[in-house]
Amino acid sequence: MKALTWHGKRDVRVEKVPDPKIEEPTDAVVRITSTAICGSDLHLYEVLGPYLKPGDILGHEPMGVVEEVGLDVTRLKPGDRVVVPFNIACGSCWMCDRQLYAQCETTQATSQAKGAALFGYTSLYGSVPGGQAEYLRVPQAHFGPIKIPETGADERFLYLSDILPTAWQAVRYADTPPGGTLAVFGLGPVGQFCARIGRHLGADRVIGLDLVPERLEMARRHGIETLDVSQLDDVPGTLIDLVDGRGPDAVIDAVGMEAHGAPLGRIAQTAAGLLPGTLARAMTDRAGVDRLVVLTAALKAVRRGGTVSVTGVYGGEVDPMPLMEMFDRGIQLRMGQCHVRRWTDEIMPLLADDDDPLGVADLRTHRVPLTEAPQAYEMFQKKRDGCVKVVLVP
Repeated sequence: MKALTWHGKRDVRVEKVPDPKIEEPTDAVVRITSTAICGSDLHLYEVLGPYLKPGDILGHEPMGVVEEVGLDVTRLKPGDRVVVPFNIACGSCWMCDRQLYAQCETTQATSQAKGAALFGYTSLYGSVPGGQAEYLRVPQAHFGPIKIPETGADERFLYLSDILPTAWQAVRYADTPPGGTLAVFGLGPVGQFCARIGRHLGADRVIGLDLVPERLEMARRHGIETLDVSQLDDVPGTLIDLVDGRGPDAVIDAVGMEAHGAPLGRIAQTAAGLLPGTLARAMTDRAGVDRLVVLTAALKAVRRGGTVSVTGVYGGEVDPMPLMEMFDRGIQLRMGQCHVRRWTDEIMPLLADDDDPLGVADLRTHRVPLTEAPQAYEMFQKKRDGCVKVVLVP
């Protein structure tokens, strides 16, 4: 089969690789019909390369049709149409019983002291081959895959694999009071959904912040107030002034480790990436730093007693935090990998609604063949051609 494989910094290639097969009784093999590029895939393209090896198959936002199932998979059959969550969970361990599926104890990458295994996401999370491919072996298929209707465009359901439940969790964690104000830093795909979900779940006012014109315009189409941060000298101060001199009740950081405007963090990340793999991993594990300009702004902008919800991916070990200010202002901080299956039953009725209340039909800007994935990665990273979301078709 054809699959997108990693070969080095900004070097991904579509190559022929062996077809996946059933290896365990709880496996399934899915023929991929659509698979997306996630913003966190760009971390692999740039910062997290030390945790990959040449030939690793990328991608964790897939959907398709079941081709084959293992003996213990009774809830699926060949021909079923499914979306595959990006994290791999058994559904029955101590963590899964508490709906903490991103911490599944059956699939935890214990050798790396990390949570549940992820598709296509480095040795930190199990080195499981990803879904930017023609076929995907799905472990724990007795629980993970989400059955969807036989009809309807792929993109109505594709985002259940990651970004839609990730945004839903971020908004739930933000816990904006009814009639309150939510600010969303970063209007990439997850940030777009955070803003729309925030309004759907009862925020009276949602303010989205970014510096990419196409992202700002997309948010405005969905009734979101926007701020172009490239035009602001003091982002937290502006938000505080805009919201009663107190600041938003809740703020979501949907940006993460590669935020713009953090030159020292960028230098540190680049320096680590220049080291040989073993040294780079050691440096990142013990002394990794993130670009914290967005997280710091979120912490300074939220009102006293408010909540900051972090859904952007961070990977630092020695990141400085303004703890005195956080403590004094009574800020609540929530974060973490999304527990996809925890939220999908809440979201599914909205996807079945012909009115499309979350605007899933207005997110993807580019749909391209899998063979053009290397060019699509570059376009997405450099924000060319109005790119907000890319869907690949095997």
